[in-house]
Amino acid sequence: MTDLLNYFNQRTDDMVEMLQHLVKYESPTGNKELVDRLGTYMRGVLEGLGADVTVYPRAEAGDIRLAKWNENAPGKPILILVHIDTVWGEGTLEKDVLLKIEEGRLHGPGALDMKGGITCALEAIRGLRNLGQMPNRPIWMLVTTDEETGSAHSKDLIMEVASQTGLVLVTEPAGSAEAVKTCRKGISRYWVRSIGKAAHSGNAPEAGINAIIDNAHQAIRLHELNDLPNGTSVSVTQMSGGTAMNVIPAEAELYIDVRFIKSSEAQRIDDEVKALDPVVPGAKLEVRGFIDRLPMERDDKMIAAFEQAQRIGASIGLKFGEEFSGGGSDGNFTAGAGYTTLDGLGPEGKGMHALHEHVVISTLPRRAALIAALLRDWKMPDEA
Repeated sequence: MTDLLNYFNQRTDDMVEMLQHLVKYESPTGNKELVDRLGTYMRGVLEGLGADVTVYPRAEAGDIRLAKWNENAPGKPILILVHIDTVWGEGTLEKDVLLKIEEGRLHGPGALDMKGGITCALEAIRGLRNLGQMPNRPIWMLVTTDEETGSAHSKDLIMEVASQTGLVLVTEPAGSAEAVKTCRKGISRYWVRSIGKAAHSGNAPEAGINAIIDNAHQAIRLHELNDLPNGTSVSVTQMSGGTAMNVIPAEAELYIDVRFIKSSEAQRIDDEVKALDPVVPGAKLEVRGFIDRLPMERDDKMIAAFEQAQRIGASIGLKFGEEFSGGGSDGNFTAGAGYTTLDGLGPEGKGMHALHEHVVISTLPRRAALIAALLRDWKMPDEA
């Protein structure tokens, strides 16, 4: 076992204590007061670790914080990207999900997504400073506050900050501590509304234009866009329409969730959805929606980044492979824009967003050690 890995293993109890403390700060995305309370605590921790912290106020979400170390050092910064908001409402700790340690697992709302990853990132910085191994390069940490609801209030800042860096490390949970995420599906969202004409279904059904029938045709058309063998899913996940059992429905609407592993597929589906037209004579169609986030593609840049991370991990005694996720993260934004990104650097666990959410405690020091090694030993293309 290397000195670095041994150091973090000895810090396991301290990491557990930090994670428990973070979990006790309930931080549901929609509660600005609670998220800002945790943000204020985070600022104190970051400043205690020697960072200069800038606050970016947000009116409709928690304030965002950007911490910087070695700001005037040469080279492009490495950015650690974390979010402090969770899906869990205020009071969850009291009534639904207990904070407890059981069989080597730390249970608690938000423990895995992503307060465990925050703990690993903070501990990585602390360890490098305590060991006198902080690299002579800028290191930044962006602490966002609305990832769980789509990052609408943080996306622009994420992109602005990431554009100045040479590497983005995302501390979302790992599916396995023996892997790093090198591919995430992108996401698009659409709403298709059919507009018909109401009529009495008994006295004059022929006078009506059935919006549900038209919407059903649209659902079948959309289903036919699936290309599951190549990683593209087009799922009609919600449908509604009609007002009463004896009325020809004048309106119906469906919701579509689209996932893809190639940016080209995002555009193909976008074109197809926006080209839909009515099927039932006399009906009208309204289509709304957008490409929410591009995929984190396993392209040549990603493969090169993973291989360097793998070498750095091996140098401190950590072996790991690659894993894929069908869900999105803020890493989709940075990777989709072409910025070198590694994701899934948080600890292993299960139950994300579920009552059994937990972190495997033994993976906390392993992930902290990996993040620390990446910060210390990473070589940018112009440094290789």
